[in-house]
Amino acid sequence: MTARTAMRWLMALFYFAAGVVHLAATDAFLPIIPDWVPFPREVVLVTGVCEIAGALALLSTGLRKLAGIMLALYALCVFPANIKHAFEAIPVPGLPSSWWYHGPRLIAQPILVWWALFASGTTDWPWRHTRRADIPLASTLDRD
Repeated sequence: MTARTAMRWLMALFYFAAGVVHLAATDAFLPIIPDWVPFPREVVLVTGVCEIAGALALLSTGLRKLAGIMLALYALCVFPANIKHAFEAIPVPGLPSSWWYHGPRLIAQPILVWWALFASGTTDWPWRHTRRADIPLASTLDRD
């Protein structure tokens, strides 16, 4: 098993579990939704569905790259809720409330974006440093 495959399975497991929690404990997430987000309950439910769909699609060869891009965008979209959770010190059952949790959690958000893109095969960065200008475009699109 390659590192990319292991990372893909770990991310899929993480997002699947997070999606189930969003659906099962929707009310626990409502306090961290920014005030400017309309229909907060529905948004939490939709995010749960998106996490589960993204996890399953990440494991599908045909949908993998799309899933990686969508999960990266998802991680960007939920960042305001993570910021509100941290800076307003909103308690969420089952989650720590100290900065020992929130600090690393906020720092990890860009890593989650990269992880989704790398695990899906959308990017090889930072390991592939060679320029691909001399390779025909069609051969770069056929890579998995």
